[in-house]
Amino acid sequence: MIRWFRTVRDMLKIFILFTGFTILFYYAIMWVNLEYQELHRYDQPEGAALKVTNMVENEKENWFNRLMFFYDNGE
Repeated sequence: MIRWFRTVRDMLKIFILFTGFTILFYYAIMWVNLEYQELHRYDQPEGAALKVTNMVENEKENWFNRLMFFYDNGE
């Protein structure tokens, strides 16, 4: 009988620990998500930002040149 109570007590401990860590992990994920939601990734750059590319949109083979540039540089 005592062995049965110990088994139940150990199972209850494991269940409480599992539930506690699951709730802790959930709220940690929610906190990280909230932090990244507040981050505005696509704001206008501040300071002396420069435009890097000088693309000509009327060029007929522009897509081919961009593709070759991608294959050459991997960017």
